[in-house]
Amino acid sequence: MANTPSVWTVLSMLEWATDFFEEKEIRSPRFSIEWLLADVLGVKRLDLYLMYDRPLSSEELDALRPMVKRRSMHEPLQYITGETDFLNVQIKVEPGVLIPRQETEQLVDLILKENKDKKDLNILDIGTGSGCIPVAIKKEKPDWNVYATDISQEALEIAKGNAAYNEVDITFFEDDLFKPQHIKPDTFDIIISNPPYIEPHEKDTLDKEVVEFEPELALFCESTDKMYKALESICRSSLKENGTVYFELHHELGTKVTKLFEASDWSSETLKDLDEKKRFFKAKKA
Repeated sequence: MANTPSVWTVLSMLEWATDFFEEKEIRSPRFSIEWLLADVLGVKRLDLYLMYDRPLSSEELDALRPMVKRRSMHEPLQYITGETDFLNVQIKVEPGVLIPRQETEQLVDLILKENKDKKDLNILDIGTGSGCIPVAIKKEKPDWNVYATDISQEALEIAKGNAAYNEVDITFFEDDLFKPQHIKPDTFDIIISNPPYIEPHEKDTLDKEVVEFEPELALFCESTDKMYKALESICRSSLKENGTVYFELHHELGTKVTKLFEASDWSSETLKDLDEKKRFFKAKKA
């Protein structure tokens, strides 16, 4: 067990909690306490290195202790502090939605760069979760008309809150990927989706903090074949002529999804993320 210091300073807390998290087998132990301590003190993580000798008040310690306890149980940092950075916006997250990933940031960045000179586009995000994708896009492109769907009413409420928090206007509606009711045909210039693409038999391969805390509805699907066929059907119906599809993929599913779309006469390709994995799928109506 890590030794308890006689006086709590920024440095002693960083050192003690790092040791404590290592004993609990917490991923990125030093980063974890930096994240939590910076949140309590209202500073950036890098600012902590300029205030090593600063003593922590009893109020600050009272705020930090339950956060450290939650992290020691492998709860994700973003759920503990309630928000995370995503590209150009701040996204509030709760256990009802998936925590935004860096790969999803890369997808949004790709979409914005490839369409940077286009005006007045209609955009649809299917399975929006926290709303991070449409919120970041609308913040960067206020003249675009942005729509987002999810099957979860809880997720939609969180997404609506994130739109309000970042002061962007997005149209949200509840819909089922397999039985869409509200997605109109020939409407959208771009359709985006980061769907649940992990099959149940892969559950044991996931980190504890993912499988025990993040929503199963946003992680798992019974059949990736059925899911991508449903997405292809929606996109074929709802995209305008020359419209574009962008998906985030499991890096092992690129070939499967490409074959599915090519069989329906799409022009498609897979694109690599910064780790050189085939993480993104792009298709245009042929």
